[in-house]
Amino acid sequence: MRRPQAAIVVVLVGSILLAAGCGGGGGAGEDGTTSSATGETMESLWRGSGENVGAVAGTSDFQVGTNRISFLVVDKQGRVSARPTARIWVSHGLKQTPFAETTARLEPIGVPGGETADAGAIYVARIKTPSPGTYWYLAKPLGGPEIGALGNVVVRQKSAAPSVGDKAVPSRTPTLASTGGDLTELTTARHPDPGLYRSSVAQALAAHAPFVLSFATPEFCQSRTCGPVVDVVSAVHKREPADSPVRFIHVEIYTDNDPANGVNQWVKQWRLPTEPFTYVVDRTGVIRTKLEGAFSAGELERAVAAVR
Repeated sequence: MRRPQAAIVVVLVGSILLAAGCGGGGGAGEDGTTSSATGETMESLWRGSGENVGAVAGTSDFQVGTNRISFLVVDKQGRVSARPTARIWVSHGLKQTPFAETTARLEPIGVPGGETADAGAIYVARIKTPSPGTYWYLAKPLGGPEIGALGNVVVRQKSAAPSVGDKAVPSRTPTLASTGGDLTELTTARHPDPGLYRSSVAQALAAHAPFVLSFATPEFCQSRTCGPVVDVVSAVHKREPADSPVRFIHVEIYTDNDPANGVNQWVKQWRLPTEPFTYVVDRTGVIRTKLEGAFSAGELERAVAAVR
């Protein structure tokens, strides 16, 4: 299941599409977003950024509120930025002045010793989107030659997939018990972690156990931003204390693990528009963290600690 190509913004110098919209204000918040003091438009900021490129987006399902965005900054020679932080501006349109600024941090998405240890890293930031519509962001990695990556997010009143604050769908996802212990029916991972297939979502909810639920397909990942999600989930699972109440669940994407068969019933039940998606759910069955696309072990560990 490919990530929508519309989520990857490619902007050519001299042929910018102008976006209409009204300006807005933004205050400081827990996500690190602050009001922007610049008087320049988003377009002029981007044009003055040295090398002008489009951001390669890793997220695409947004709703009103605070959204996690991830992206790569790739220069015109195909080199991916590995600078630790990037300054972010957010606006309602290219001819509008930014209404907020924040910082994106480079999150490592590989796992030492994992199948994809050299997977690299991806920028992650959280931005406030107070109403439906199209928002533009400009990312400038700090340090080194100037480069500015322009991207946008399309925000709906409600995201397609379940989001933070929603109740988890009580899916009877497959387990070792339901498949007679056959891991090949449960995962396309070359070196699967059996601990990710001991509980279904329905069983975790019935037991009032917090859990991590990851929808991903290691073999058929089709995007440079989807990352080694199952490696990361397995690594965090293995670091959990022996007495931890948190369950870890991995679910594949395709029926019979074959893309030709289309997505499976559990992906449909959760209304996932892309993959991978990972959720952290608390004891009451409420989603507390939603991670679309790739993420670091640190991001997931912090989310797990909040529900443990």
